[in-house]
Amino acid sequence: MLLTRRTNSDDVPARFRPFFDKAPILALVGGTPLVEVPIFRDELPRCRFLAKVESTNPGGSIKDRPVRRMLLEALISGELGPGRTLIDSSSGNAGIAYAMMGAALGIDVELVVPGNASLERKRRIKAHAARLVETDPIEGYDAALCEAHRRHDATPDHYFMPDQYKNPSNWRAHYEETAVEILRETGRNITHFIAGVGTGGTITGVGRRLKEEVKGVRVVMACPDIFPGIEGLKPLDDPSAIVPAIFDASVVDEKVPVTTEDAYLVCTKLARTTGLFLGQSSGAFLKAAYEVARREKRGTFVTVFSDLGERYFSARLWD
Repeated sequence: MLLTRRTNSDDVPARFRPFFDKAPILALVGGTPLVEVPIFRDELPRCRFLAKVESTNPGGSIKDRPVRRMLLEALISGELGPGRTLIDSSSGNAGIAYAMMGAALGIDVELVVPGNASLERKRRIKAHAARLVETDPIEGYDAALCEAHRRHDATPDHYFMPDQYKNPSNWRAHYEETAVEILRETGRNITHFIAGVGTGGTITGVGRRLKEEVKGVRVVMACPDIFPGIEGLKPLDDPSAIVPAIFDASVVDEKVPVTTEDAYLVCTKLARTTGLFLGQSSGAFLKAAYEVARREKRGTFVTVFSDLGERYFSARLWD
């Protein structure tokens, strides 16, 4: 059941709107639909599962939200000025958002991604004329992050690095926009919010706002296995993992382990019974929500469906 549809949201700060004339695609970010997910209805009739379908953003993922915020704040402050190249690391979706918005705003973009980022995402990045640097896939996302910093630090006058893992505009986009949409669309009737940690922006921003506005709401973190892992999510139980600076662990009330197979099975069930075709992280979040709901027996469980399954054909998710 579709519960909401996109509107021209007043949640976007007024100082950003002049940029929408130059790059109208920016106005399409946010206002994503909230849908009811019925696949556990028979087993858990007192539990309601809702999800924001973030693939309806123009870049196809939830990463459009923080990237728009980071870029526009940098343009307004003058940190990102004429002649400077934007550089950052990404597992793919933020890279697409950087490349797409960079093309619309006339910004030169260079992105560092792990070599095992899906082929579909790398092709989309190149389609927007961004330069792509790939790091050793065995070394994971952290190697890409370190390489982006190395390049920036070697020639800081040439590059501007938003650094999505440290930039407070990342979580603020979710605090001031994503969470506000969720509050409005659910009528504040929400008992649990479920997400994971890539940069930590979504769970930190949404979690903080919901805890301020809804008494007793619980924030649940889906924790992926270390290997082979779930693309886009950091396995923070790995002692060698770099914990994103913007991630606020204090907002998390509970951690639920989710395997790659768990995520795949939920994605498959969604595709075959609802028509929703989603990426692995969406399956992981819904699996974590299900595990909590199975224990609690009642409640309203809200999550985000981060992107679409089409981005993972080459990663063999659907083999």
